[in-house]
Amino acid sequence: MNFIKNNFVWLSGFILFIIYLITLAPSVVQIDAGELAAVQATLGIAHPTGYPLFTIIGFLFSKLPLPFSTIFQLNILASIWCASAVVIFILAIKNISTREIQNLPSKPEKKSRKKMDVRIENLDSPIPEIIKTTALIFAGFVVGLNKTFWTQSTSVEVYSLHAFLICLIILFAIKAYQSNYNGKFFSFKNPWLLLSIALALGFANHMTTLLILPGIAYLYFSKFQFNKPAFTNLLFMVTSFIGLLTIFYLYLPLRAAQQPDINWGNTTDLDKILRHISGKQYQVWIFSSIEASKKQLAYFINNFPSEFTFILIPALLGLFNSFKYSKKISVFFLICFISTVLYSINYDISDIDSYFLLAYISVGYFSFWGVIKIFNLIKVESQKIKITLALSALILILHFGFTFGKVNQSGIYVYEDYSKTLINSVPKNAIILSYQWDYFLSASYYFQNVESFRKDVSIVDKELLRRSWYFNQLEHNYPFLLKGVASEVKLFKEALMPFEADEQFNSNLLESLYQRIIIGIITTNIDAHDVFIAPELVDNEMQQGQLKLPQGYFLVPDLFLFRVVKENKYYPASNSNFKIRMSEQKDKYVLNIQSFVASMLSRRALYELQNGYPDRAKVYAEKIVSDFPDYGLPPGLADILK
Repeated sequence: MNFIKNNFVWLSGFILFIIYLITLAPSVVQIDAGELAAVQATLGIAHPTGYPLFTIIGFLFSKLPLPFSTIFQLNILASIWCASAVVIFILAIKNISTREIQNLPSKPEKKSRKKMDVRIENLDSPIPEIIKTTALIFAGFVVGLNKTFWTQSTSVEVYSLHAFLICLIILFAIKAYQSNYNGKFFSFKNPWLLLSIALALGFANHMTTLLILPGIAYLYFSKFQFNKPAFTNLLFMVTSFIGLLTIFYLYLPLRAAQQPDINWGNTTDLDKILRHISGKQYQVWIFSSIEASKKQLAYFINNFPSEFTFILIPALLGLFNSFKYSKKISVFFLICFISTVLYSINYDISDIDSYFLLAYISVGYFSFWGVIKIFNLIKVESQKIKITLALSALILILHFGFTFGKVNQSGIYVYEDYSKTLINSVPKNAIILSYQWDYFLSASYYFQNVESFRKDVSIVDKELLRRSWYFNQLEHNYPFLLKGVASEVKLFKEALMPFEADEQFNSNLLESLYQRIIIGIITTNIDAHDVFIAPELVDNEMQQGQLKLPQGYFLVPDLFLFRVVKENKYYPASNSNFKIRMSEQKDKYVLNIQSFVASMLSRRALYELQNGYPDRAKVYAEKIVSDFPDYGLPPGLADILK
């Protein structure tokens, strides 16, 4: 028991790490995971805001001689960050509890009450050590098993490291606020210097670290007030912060100058660096409209109960109880919660959950005081400890049971199988145009650049063709691809300059040149390379008339893509004997992949029928029925299976 008592913080992190390993994704998952893993493994430059700290640490970790695939090894790193974040969080709350509970008298004299930074009139009996320990463990598991936080531990993402650094910042912020350090600023004994360093590390990873600044400002000026020494100290903090942050972000121009295969933003000059770090291309979705904010707020409110399930009961109790014990620290966490929600609801993106991480971490703090409140509410003195322990364990077990299936990614191979099978369906040296970033394109960055899978295939992100830097990356990776459209690319880049500089631009000219480049890539390469376009281009841009193939060009439905051809004749396709391991979790990403594949198989079957090959049509129709039973066959295909 003494071992557990003395090491419960580390044991909590270890237990969570084991849980994270059980739910760990074995391969690439949706959205940015493939690109981020590839950036780490190849020391490239990621999408804005660049994430230099994430990239450098991931690169070093990927080189450790562990007996795993690179993607699995980097997924493990995400679990390490999240488990470590919980350890740091518990240490931070332990620091508060030690100061605010252990040293409080149970019956203070009236004359001393006004001098304390806590409200102690209503305090109950002293809190036993085992209850404080239980509350700390409970708070750590509240954070660690929060649905969104837990999800960050299952695969490569910047938010796992972000969660760790946020908890580190919280720890140093609390230590700095509670300290009476009077020595030199530039000393590692100074908690304010350590806080500055932690903030720089946070911003070197993810810019949403700014969401914790209002809370830190509150603690800082609560301690020092608005006076000259306070601003002098703040100046030293800002100077240290900027200096360290600049060192990390120098990675972007230095690495971009070496032309890595993944060179997002091509950050070779100050203007490009600032655009990249500020996430300029994403700012169109920030504070875009009142309607978007209402939508995201409604999502947060509706999703919030599923993030914590039964944990919300002690968290709500703790929200009010915390102000009795540590008013200003509680205000700090409340500010963090509110500032995070208010900022994040103004970002109109679908994968918004991770932006609420600081708010969810703050709930962990209040849940600590909730356990203390539960203990104080129990009137049966002889059973107070046992009942508190039992209720705390029961709440966590119930939450674990409700959340496990939602975050478990241990059997997720659908993105690997879909990406590899799609790429393998095209001939050697083929060209693919698509904008299936969340399902295929991001994953292809990893498989091509790290595993060297089918590097002969040129994969073009149709949407990134709107960005000037992307042409540099295409020219580096596929030197032949843009030779036939060199003049259009030159004109497009010139027309794009005022747009990227926030100056007046000619939108009609940009759109015209953009479409000419896409069509030009197809027409100038088709004689030497097989060209394929993904179904989303056909179903959206082409059906709406935004993109048109020249006269004499035709589309043939292949296995997953449309083949572009110059002769209106029958073209055979690959056999449908592929196997995509579909996930039991039917989220929107998995459902969309099912729709992509089933709809293309259906089109291919109809194409076979139209060309007089009913037996071939039947093969594709049977594949749909066996692998995608929920997909409704068109009447013509359903008839051939009778």
